Order: sequence, then C-alpha cells, then structure tokens
Amino acid sequence: MTRDGRRGGGARLRRKGADASPGAGRRPGPAGRGPGGTAGPVTGPALRTVGLTRTYGEDESLVWAVDGVDLDVPAGQTLAVTGPSGCGKSTLLQLLGGLDRPSEGEVWLGGQRIDELGERALAGLRRRAVGFVFQDFHLMDELTAAENVELPALLAGAAPRTARRRATGLLERVGLADRARHLPSALSGGQRQLVAIARALVNEPQVVLADEPTGNLDSTATHDVLRLFDELRTGGQTLVLVTHDERVAATADRVVSLRDGAMADDTRLDGRGDGNRLGAMLRWES
Repeated sequence: MTRDGRRGGGARLRRKGADASPGAGRRPGPAGRGPGGTAGPVTGPALRTVGLTRTYGEDESLVWAVDGVDLDVPAGQTLAVTGPSGCGKSTLLQLLGGLDRPSEGEVWLGGQRIDELGERALAGLRRRAVGFVFQDFHLMDELTAAENVELPALLAGAAPRTARRRATGLLERVGLADRARHLPSALSGGQRQLVAIARALVNEPQVVLADEPTGNLDSTATHDVLRLFDELRTGGQTLVLVTHDERVAATADRVVSLRDGAMADDTRLDGRGDGNRLGAMLRWES
C-alpha cells in the first residue's frame, strides 16, 4: 500500500539519510540530555516521541504502521491510545517500550533516547524501566503465579529473597495472595491478567505499557483491572493503555486517537484522582 503524493514511494525515509545531521529539522530532546544522551539532570516527560514512524515493506507494498507521531507523556499521567483495529496502536506501544525499532524518528524514555541503544543496553533498560502488560497475559505456564511475578526481578539481578518479597507484596496488593502457588491454568482470565500486572510492576518501572489489558476479560474481571489501574494512576504511576474500549479509555487523564498510524485527536479529560470517571465506568453494565 502506498501513501498519497505527499509521501509516496518512501521519499520520507530517503530524506533521513540525506540530512546533514541526525537531529536536523527536529525538536530538541528532553532537557538535560542532548541527542547523544549526554549526562545531565533529567527533566521533561516520562515518554517522548519525535516524528516517530514505522513502516513495513517497500515500494507498492509499503505500509505506514506509525506515521510521524509527536507525543509527550508527562510523568504520572495515564494516557489511553484508541482507534480502530489496524491503526497502529500496538505498534506504537512496542516502539515506546523498545520492543520494536522505528524506521524514522526518536523515542525518549525518562530523558534518555532509546531508539539508538544497542540490543544489550536496550534489553537492560526494558527490564529496569518498562513494565509490559499483554492482552494474552504471556505468563509462563510451568511457573506459579508467584514465580511468574518474581522472574523479571531475578532477570534484572535482584536477590531471590528480594524477588520473592516483592512478588508476595504485589500479589497481596492485587488480591491474589491465596493464589500465589497456583499455576496459570488454575486461574481465571481476570486473575491471570492481575498476575501479569503484578509482574509488570515488580521492578518498579518508570512506565507501564498495557496492550488491550481488558480485551479478553469478562465484566467482573474488567472491573478488577480498572480499579487497580486507578490505584496506580492515583499513586503517580505513568501508564499508557492501548484499548479499543471507550469505557476503559474514559478512566485515563488523556486520550489520543490514531487513524492510519497518525494522531487524529488528543483530548485531556477533566477531574484527576477523584475516581468519578472510574466510578462511572464501573457502573456501565447496569
């Protein structure tokens, strides 16, 4: 698929290679760090993208999955990303978390540009700074709930005792202390998603990225997940939620809509921290 004449034939990507410098024509990076990531006081947004673009294929089969997205997400904000299926929501989330690399543009996390990092440095940063919540949970079937939550902490270098303490506390927080020794096959869909959220939080990440976190859940489980996200939001955690459900999006501080990979709308919702929006959403079924 090709774009219109404005970007036909992949001309935008070729222009990148012709620039005199990698940052030519772009906004400056977050304060305290230059384009090369030089050390300095970190200020500015928790997440930032500059001209973020991801394409697949070439020539007549070129697909613009994410198309020139400029986005700032302040620390402590809950951002919902909405739009129709295939509009680029999940691709954007993967780019924000370093699971995919852009074809063009920049991704900044906590004042550090991450799209230029090597694979080892990027993997280490993901373990420390990013918590992922997937629609299909992605739990290890052979591990108990507690072991699933512990695993990212162990991979990040935490002592086994520390990892177990964190996992125990998080499972208590999500109401699953009595399911800590259960395998995922013995848990409901909602319980598995709560375990996945606890796992995402075990390394105290700067940001939590959730891809359709209620997509496979029934009404009761959706309520439980939304309550937990609201607790995280009230506590100042930075959240980015990809969702097709407007009821879920309405619990956020801000909603960005994508169309054909590009930002079509950016709306800030009123009333932070009072639970009014969440309360309304939790009554939707009645």
